[in-house]
Amino acid sequence: MIESTTTRPAKDHLACKGLRGNVLVEWYIELIEKYPILSAAIQFAVLGTAGEYISKKLSRSLPRFQLKMLLSKVAIWAFLGVAIKYAFVGFEGFVEALVYQGMLPRVVVQDELANAFARSLFMNLQFGPFLILIHRFLDNLASWKWSWKRIGSALMTLLWFWVPAHTVTFLLPRSYQIGLAAVWSLVLGVILAYFASGKAKPSGQ
Repeated sequence: MIESTTTRPAKDHLACKGLRGNVLVEWYIELIEKYPILSAAIQFAVLGTAGEYISKKLSRSLPRFQLKMLLSKVAIWAFLGVAIKYAFVGFEGFVEALVYQGMLPRVVVQDELANAFARSLFMNLQFGPFLILIHRFLDNLASWKWSWKRIGSALMTLLWFWVPAHTVTFLLPRSYQIGLAAVWSLVLGVILAYFASGKAKPSGQ
C-alpha cells in the first residue's frame, strides 16, 4: 500500500539555502500561504502580462497602447494563474493516485526528481493543451479578432519548454512553485520573441 505525500522527503518552505531569516522572503511565504489563490492570480497578472508585452516589443509587434486591452490582458493572466494553481495541487494527487493503483512505479513518490518529472509530464500533456487553447480564445475575445495562427507552435512549447521547466518548478518547495511558474511565463515570452525576430528558430521548427 502506497503512503500519501509523506513518502517523499518533506521540504521546508524556507529550506532553500540563504533564504532563512530574510524578511522579504518571510513576508512572501506568509502571503502565499495565507492567500494561495489571490497570490497566484497577482503573480501571473504581473509577470505573465509583462512577458507578453516584452515579447511583442522585442518582435516589433507591440500594438498601440490601450488601457482597456492592458486590463484585459491582466485579467486573462490572473485567471490563468488561478487555473494553474489548481492544476499544480490537483496533479500532485493525480500522480500519487496512479502510483497507489499500481499504474506507475513506487519510485515516483519516493524520488523527488521522478515525482517532479511525472507531475510535469502528466500536467502538460493533459491540462496544458486546454490552457493554451483557452488562453488563445480569451485573447481573441479581448481583441475581438479571431485568429488561431501558430497555435500548433504554441502547443509544441509544452514539450520543449514547459515539461522541463515545470520539472524544475516541482523540485522547489510548494510555496515557491507558482512564483517560478509565473517567471517561466515571462522567460518563454522573451524566448519566443527572439525566435520571432528571425535571428533563430527552435530546433524542429
